[in-house]
Amino acid sequence: MARKLRSNSDYGNTRWATRRALWRALGLTDEDLEKPKIAVVNSSSDLAICYSHLDGIASRMKSAIRAAGAVAFEVRTTAPADFITSWGHRGGYVLSARDLITNDIEAQVEGALLDGMVCLASCDKTPPGQLMAAGRLNIPTLVFCCGYQPSGHHNGNICDIEDVFATAGGLPFGKVSIDEIKAMGDVAIKGPGVCAGMGTANTLHAACEALGMSLPGSTPVQANSTRMWGFVEQAAQRIVAMVEQDLKPRDILTPEAFENAVMVMLCISGSINSAKHLAAVAQEAGCNVDVYKTFEKYADVIPLLTAVRPNGDRTT
Repeated sequence: MARKLRSNSDYGNTRWATRRALWRALGLTDEDLEKPKIAVVNSSSDLAICYSHLDGIASRMKSAIRAAGAVAFEVRTTAPADFITSWGHRGGYVLSARDLITNDIEAQVEGALLDGMVCLASCDKTPPGQLMAAGRLNIPTLVFCCGYQPSGHHNGNICDIEDVFATAGGLPFGKVSIDEIKAMGDVAIKGPGVCAGMGTANTLHAACEALGMSLPGSTPVQANSTRMWGFVEQAAQRIVAMVEQDLKPRDILTPEAFENAVMVMLCISGSINSAKHLAAVAQEAGCNVDVYKTFEKYADVIPLLTAVRPNGDRTT
């Protein structure tokens, strides 16, 4: 059911009347205004390849939500990409950008009293920032992870952005030349999406699924792949059903869900950053779980089950 905007108070009637006028001007009908209102949270940006495909996904998601019987509103947030926005300056834009995403979502989605949201995740800070917002707002939410980027080959070996990052550290010591780094950079990224190895982004995508906040089997997938597009329709239908069922993040983000996520982090040898991000999500969701102690509990119990770079020879 959609949240009602009218009340018996003068303020409630004024709020309803003005919102109706603004939304009618966007082409919505009075019938539309009775439907569930779903935010499609889009962090699209031209600054980084990580986000360059999100506008297309947002468009398809909005159409699918409308087909499922709800109204879709696209809203934007900041789009931090560590390799672009967090190097070579004095600003501390890494972790603060995650929190800014959470605040962006609160200001737009809760400010507008929307009924649910699908958050388009891509790059390191969007999944935890969106999960934190889900826990804080506690309205029906799905995180839709938008896939990893295809990588290339250099001198007969797999070469991705993490290889460029790691190899460039040898420049000051004469271990690699500028020309070699440039040659690697020319082939490392072959399309949109997040870094191809098990860095923070793919790690947190897996965490979204392990927590129950993404559709089963939807992460990780290659960006713009047939498999990724197939999940768009499913996600649209599911978020509308979740609103109708009033299934909220705090119903899902239980201590058991965080235990499951921690075990998945360990078995895929995910980024250590997952510890602090999961702890922040638990805090926002009001979940009484000690994420750090949970990592300690399972660290010597859960085996490594995957061989994804940098802990193996395979890309995602």
